[in-house]
Amino acid sequence: MEKLVCKNFEEFRELKGKELPLGDWIQVTQDMINAFAEATLDFQWIHVDVEKAKKHSPFKAPVAHGFMSVSLLSKMLEDLITVESMQMGVNYGLNKVRFPHPVVVDSKLRLKGKILDIENYGDTGLKVAWDCMVEINGVEKPACVAEFVSLMFE
Repeated sequence: MEKLVCKNFEEFRELKGKELPLGDWIQVTQDMINAFAEATLDFQWIHVDVEKAKKHSPFKAPVAHGFMSVSLLSKMLEDLITVESMQMGVNYGLNKVRFPHPVVVDSKLRLKGKILDIENYGDTGLKVAWDCMVEINGVEKPACVAEFVSLMFE
């Protein structure tokens, strides 16, 4: 995957409405799922009890938390695009989010995305709406579809 590099916000604005390159695959390991459970205090057995999941889950293995897919969006976007003049970026929120398919442990995920909208935010910022689909390698339905909103500042 070739990362998009923009010198400044002016160049970045030209990407509005355009598809981003496909991201690299990220493997979701049990260690990642356990760390997410620790961070969120969500220890449902379907995520963290490997033996019980093998016996009782319809997936026959642990699955990642749905919000884990959403939490990977920032990293996945950062891997796809850089704006050299940007001093800081923050998550602003989500306008829409759905989890059409569970992420079974050891699945590989990647981002398919597009820049939906870019608008000014304050004196030195932009508010960016990203159309994000987190694909699962070998699975027709995505793990997550979301309209993710971030702020960027020069």
